[in-house]
Amino acid sequence: MAVKYGDLSVEWLGYATARVSVDGGSVVYTDPGRYGILDDYWARDGDVVVVTHDHHYDPEGIRSVADADATLVIYDGVDADRIDRDVESVEALSADYDVIRVDDEARVDVETDDGTVTVWTVAAHNEPDGPCANDDGTVPHPEGFGCGFLFSVGGRTVLWPGDGDALDGLAELDVDVFLANVGGGGIVSDRHAAADLAERMDPELVVPIHYDTFDDLEADGEAFAGDVASRSIPVALDERSVDG
Repeated sequence: MAVKYGDLSVEWLGYATARVSVDGGSVVYTDPGRYGILDDYWARDGDVVVVTHDHHYDPEGIRSVADADATLVIYDGVDADRIDRDVESVEALSADYDVIRVDDEARVDVETDDGTVTVWTVAAHNEPDGPCANDDGTVPHPEGFGCGFLFSVGGRTVLWPGDGDALDGLAELDVDVFLANVGGGGIVSDRHAAADLAERMDPELVVPIHYDTFDDLEADGEAFAGDVASRSIPVALDERSVDG
């Protein structure tokens, strides 16, 4: 069931997909789809859908959550021709939705029927000398491959950092709700780095997502929550979504 924070609701649907909504207001989805998490899920109530990078790009997932008048905010590096899956192009989505391509230093104000959703992009990558780097410095998410998103809905700011390390700059953001990426596995920050980032960021609430989808993303959500709570930061699990 969804996590409540005042009039804000956060529901983790699996993998990198979160549904963030305000009572009687706008609905935002992060990185919808992949790995069957949205099978038979056709809410189509999303006013804004954000997509961080190729690994999280799933047009079928987008179509299952996006309202007919939705705005899709998609990182400009997302390229269907480069993806090793048979996926619809971003250009094809543009025929049905308002699509805005962004770099990692953008601001977009989206007007919905229920007000304005402001979306900022932030850097998201693995450092070549960081915990996810190979001996030769190669990383799964190099600089320029993707972004994260900070968005304001219902007067609250929500951060989905995307895939990458727990970058120092993220701690400087004004965040009410931190959708913490705790997957680890040499792909993204592990639960320890995510907890350290949460402590420096000092949000009003932490909700972990993006873990236990497959072996490389295995993480202990309860241990993460305990670690964050021990630092006097409110944290909530929506583990119903982990099991589908």
